[in-house]
Amino acid sequence: MSLVLIVLIVSFVTLLAVNVPVAFAIGISTMLGILATGELPAFLLVAQRMATGIDNFTLLAIPFFILAGLLMGHGGIAQRLIDLAEVVVGRFRGGLAYVTVLTCMLFGSVSGSAAAAVSSVGGFMVPVMNRRYTDPAFNASVIVTASTTGLLIPPSNIMIVYAAATGGAVSIAAMFFAGIVPGLLVGLALMIVSSRGPLTVNGGVTTLGLRDAFVRLGRAFPALIMVVIVLGGIMFGIFTATEASAVAVIYALMLSIGLYREVSLRDLPALLLRCAVITSVVLLLVATSTAMAWLLAYENIPQVLSAYLLGLSDNPLVILLVINLIMLAVGTVIDMTPAVLLFTPIFWPVILSLGIDPLHFGVMLIMNLCIGLCTPPVGTCLFLGCSVANTTVARMLPRLIPFYLAMILVLMVITYLPLVSVALPRWLGVS
Repeated sequence: MSLVLIVLIVSFVTLLAVNVPVAFAIGISTMLGILATGELPAFLLVAQRMATGIDNFTLLAIPFFILAGLLMGHGGIAQRLIDLAEVVVGRFRGGLAYVTVLTCMLFGSVSGSAAAAVSSVGGFMVPVMNRRYTDPAFNASVIVTASTTGLLIPPSNIMIVYAAATGGAVSIAAMFFAGIVPGLLVGLALMIVSSRGPLTVNGGVTTLGLRDAFVRLGRAFPALIMVVIVLGGIMFGIFTATEASAVAVIYALMLSIGLYREVSLRDLPALLLRCAVITSVVLLLVATSTAMAWLLAYENIPQVLSAYLLGLSDNPLVILLVINLIMLAVGTVIDMTPAVLLFTPIFWPVILSLGIDPLHFGVMLIMNLCIGLCTPPVGTCLFLGCSVANTTVARMLPRLIPFYLAMILVLMVITYLPLVSVALPRWLGVS
């Protein structure tokens, strides 16, 4: 192991251990790694690579989709989607848990944020579930795991990040369509697990009349149209994925301010400020991760790792299992965005050598990290769900185990059946 890699790993782990923000930990450890070479201008190189990393037209979609998601989240969309989900699945045994999962899938398709789903959907559904189900830890487990479906079902910001990390080898549009079937499979698996939860006498069933069902459908229909506009526009070549993000903002403004009237003009400065803060965090991660990826490439780390993995076995199925195990472990300690930015270039030579479709690998990578969002010690959704449900991680973990197993089962399906990810984009001609 080279001195540069030792300095990079030790400094990065140390900085994370003392709670330095991830973006700064990546940037500082990269600078120390370059200094360890003894031959490169560290400050100049890091600055150049950071600037180059965010000078990417693709990344323009991130602030637009974030803003669209914020507008939808504050525009009463969550409640309307909950009402719609009750119409669709509320009548079944365990229906309220089904409603929660389906709402997270629908909300994710218009916000692209797992954290937003936990806050918006969980803030309303958890108290309702607590009145009908006997175990608050189970209720929190449903919302925590279901919130991750929005990262697979488009539009998804993490898919944009992955497309950027591949250097343009994968299009955003192809990633969007590649995530639809896997996202639906995760939602279905979570519903099956939810049906075995602790129920009250009525089984968590919601019954609605026909008239009420149509009213709820009509109220939620305009929100769902945004997904049709974004994906339909991309599929038919009306606009690119980046342009679609701007269209999504315009539609979200019309919906939240004009139709639903739950966001006022006075609310916009605060929403814009929040969007700017979230975007700055993401882009700082992109910038510093680009610098670290350059240093890893300079030291030939991806090629060395590729040779090592290929030396373990020439069977792609074995290598994919090893990658899954690595990423499941990484997801427990590193948040999703930096993990995608750091490990995509590391594993890139491996998947190219094995002939693995980058779309397939991208969905597999994101699915691994979705599980990480629900696991300690860094799981963002896990701790946010604990806060929303007023419970503890210790109480939730036993209830989360069946949900973990369901998500891992879907991960294995995605891993060893590539068509689950690549069939739809190929059929639509966007891969």
